[in-house]
Amino acid sequence: MPSNSIIQKYNVPGPRYTSYPTVPYWENSDFSYEAWMQSFKKSFRESNSAEGISIYIHLPFCESLCTFCGCTKRITKNHNVEQPYLEAVLKEWQLYCHEMDEKPIIKEIHLGGGTPTFFAVKHLEDLVNGILKTGTKAKDFEFSFEGHPNNTTKEHLQKLYGLGFRRVSFGVQDYSETVQKAIHRIQPFSNVAKATLWAKEIGYTSVGHDLVFGLPFQTLENVVDTIEKTRSLRPDRLAFYSYAHTPWIKGNGQRGYKDEDIPKDEEKRKLYEIGKALLNSNDYHEIGMDHFALETDSLYKAAQEGKLHRNFMGYSHSKTQLMIGLGVSSISDSWYGFAQNVKDLDDYYQLLEWNQVPVNRGHILTQEDLIIRQHILNLMCRFETEWNHTEAHFPELPAVLTELSEMENDGLLHIENNKLTITEAGKPFLRNACMAFDLRLKRRIPETQVFSLVV
Repeated sequence: MPSNSIIQKYNVPGPRYTSYPTVPYWENSDFSYEAWMQSFKKSFRESNSAEGISIYIHLPFCESLCTFCGCTKRITKNHNVEQPYLEAVLKEWQLYCHEMDEKPIIKEIHLGGGTPTFFAVKHLEDLVNGILKTGTKAKDFEFSFEGHPNNTTKEHLQKLYGLGFRRVSFGVQDYSETVQKAIHRIQPFSNVAKATLWAKEIGYTSVGHDLVFGLPFQTLENVVDTIEKTRSLRPDRLAFYSYAHTPWIKGNGQRGYKDEDIPKDEEKRKLYEIGKALLNSNDYHEIGMDHFALETDSLYKAAQEGKLHRNFMGYSHSKTQLMIGLGVSSISDSWYGFAQNVKDLDDYYQLLEWNQVPVNRGHILTQEDLIIRQHILNLMCRFETEWNHTEAHFPELPAVLTELSEMENDGLLHIENNKLTITEAGKPFLRNACMAFDLRLKRRIPETQVFSLVV
């Protein structure tokens, strides 16, 4: 376990690097709708026939507010909102299709939220069929969705399986009643077990659970109990996230408990280290930041083969250059640029009425951005990066390596022969290594705290 002095030394605010540049450093002033569409069309022409495209669909509705959540959501018990929203999403998809010069090959679909299983089974079926009727499924397609254990029915699982979905993830967080009450996410173990066993019985090949450490009032006993219960269900993959306490961003939800209610520093790190040790002892392998998988899961196999990829949907066992984000607040990625949809639902509907893809901000990557992005992606997906060829060089590289020498002296990474490798001791500090490459962060250090703490 890292010493308290090492934790204190490196426990600074830092990005999670689902993108580079990170969202606060997008050059929105240089971004335009026209520039994004040019970037999108370029990427589609380059990659569609070779590898297909990914589609992320954001389904924002939830019946209650989980106070730990940082996603864009709309809290309602009115299910009349379902059909108008899905009709809008399909219209947005059609607007993208009109810009394609050939039929899209769909490699990935991911339904996220919010709560995808807020939606009726028939509405989800209509949504997926509406997407697929204008595209062709890739031979190695992977469809996945996020399910809430409290409202994921066997019918949900069966219908989506019939549509080609083979991966599902369930948000667990923690099984402690005290913790669940604090984060307003009450779900008994029996609900998670029922949904998990249904998925396995139906034939899903990858069932995932999302766990969180560092939650308010969470103790070491809570983490051990949660992982023991999780072990009994044997999910194929696990996310074991650090709770990001950012009440200055997420508003009143995270102000429902005090700072002193939240585990910090060595106490929080112990939750992770003990949890990680338990996962390792139960055959779960760390394949990337916060993620673990059994050897039989596609994420583990991709990590072993050096094919792991990371984007706004998280880790994936395969790469697509182009990811289209549909729905309110969704982010699209053409590799050359990012574009985020409006976050306000009324604005989203209005722009679609005007037949406009509802993006409102984004970033077109420079050549330097592309180089740095690849280094950070290498670290996130393989715990290493190298600069043996000129395309991986950038003028600030010597300064970056000098900065990283302190982490090397602390045994957290190793630099030799134009290659950087994160050590086992350094894996908890992966974000720190990425920050050394983050030139935009260095050039404009935020005056106020923007990111959650690394540890």
